[in-house]
Amino acid sequence: MGVWLLSITRMMEGRVIVASFLFAALLNLKHIFLYVSPAYFIYLFRVYCFPSRRKDALTAAPVSIWSFSFFNLVKLGATVALVFSVSFGPFIYMEQLPQVLSRLFPFKRGLCHAYWAPNAWALYNVADQAAVILGRVAGIPVPARTASLTSGLVGNMEHVMLPSVPPLATAVVTVLAILPSILYVWRRPVGPESFLRCLILCAYSSFLFGWHVHEKAIILIIIPMSLLAVEQPAVASVFLVLSTAGHYSLFPLLFQPAETPIKVLLFLLTVLVTVHGIKHYVNSTSRTQLHIISKLYLLGLLPLYVYCNVIHSAIGLQARLPFLPLMMTSCYCAVGVVTSWLVFYYDTLSGHWFHTDVKDKQS
Repeated sequence: MGVWLLSITRMMEGRVIVASFLFAALLNLKHIFLYVSPAYFIYLFRVYCFPSRRKDALTAAPVSIWSFSFFNLVKLGATVALVFSVSFGPFIYMEQLPQVLSRLFPFKRGLCHAYWAPNAWALYNVADQAAVILGRVAGIPVPARTASLTSGLVGNMEHVMLPSVPPLATAVVTVLAILPSILYVWRRPVGPESFLRCLILCAYSSFLFGWHVHEKAIILIIIPMSLLAVEQPAVASVFLVLSTAGHYSLFPLLFQPAETPIKVLLFLLTVLVTVHGIKHYVNSTSRTQLHIISKLYLLGLLPLYVYCNVIHSAIGLQARLPFLPLMMTSCYCAVGVVTSWLVFYYDTLSGHWFHTDVKDKQS
C-alpha cells in the first residue's frame, strides 16, 4: 500500500514516469492492483501522450495526430517494459511462465470466496437462495444443488434458480461497469483529481463484479477515496458509509473470541477518527451531511452485530445455520458498498465535483 500511495502522490505531482515505474513495480509485487490498471493506462496515455501546450494544467490537448507525442509513449513503454522484463525474465528463461500465470488467475476457485465479499455477487447468491425458498413454498420443482453456496468452501458452486455466473460473465460486467469512468477521464482529463476518481471507480467496479474477490480488497477503494474525502464535501458522506461498512465487513476474518475486543475497539476508533477528520478538513455544508437513510443504515450495524455474535447462537441456530451470520454480514455491508458506488459514480459523471472544487480554489 505504501508503494501505491507513493505512485498516486507522484501522479498528483505530475511526475508521471516515476508514477508509472512505481505502479509497474507494484503490479509485480501484488497482481490484485490490476483492478486499477485501466485508470493508469487511460489517464497516462491521454494526458502524457497528448500533452497540452497551454499553461492551464487542467486543460488537456485535443486528441489528434498533431498533439500526439511518440517520444512520451516510448518513455512510458520503456519504463513499464524494464520493470516487467526484470520481474518475468527469469521465468521466461526457465520456461515457467505458464505456471506463473496459472497461479495468478485461479479461475477454478469459484465465483465467491469462502466468506462472501460484500459485493454484487453476494446479493446475487442471496437472491438465488430466496428464489429457492419461495419456489419450495409455492410448490415449484426446485433442482437439487450439486454444492451449497453457503458451505463456506472454496470451489465452483452452481446456482439453482438464477443463471450460474462463469468467469467470462464477471469480466464482461466488470468492463461494462468501468467503461463510463474510462470514457469520462478520456474526454475530460481535468487534472489529477479526475485520475483519482477514475482509479477509485475502477477499484469499485472490480470489487463489486470481479471473479473470486477477496473481502480485504475493499481497502483498494477506501484508501484512495480517503484522499478525496478530506477535500471534497460530496465525497465525505460517501466515504463515511463506505469506510464504516467496508471495515465492518472484515469482522468475520477475526473470529476468535480473544480477538473480539481489539477488532471492536479498532473499528470504533476508526469511525470516530473518520468523523472527526471529515468535520475538521471539510467545510460543513449540506453536501457533507449524511442523509437520514444513511444514518439509519449505519445504526443498523449495531443490531446486526448483536444478532450475529449473541442471539444467533443463543437461540440454537449455530448448528443448523452456521453460515447465516456471515451471509447477513456480507449482504448488509454489500448494500452500503453498492449504494455508495452508485452515488460516487453519479457525482463523478455529473461533474459537480469539478465545479465545486474550482470555486473552492478560487475563493
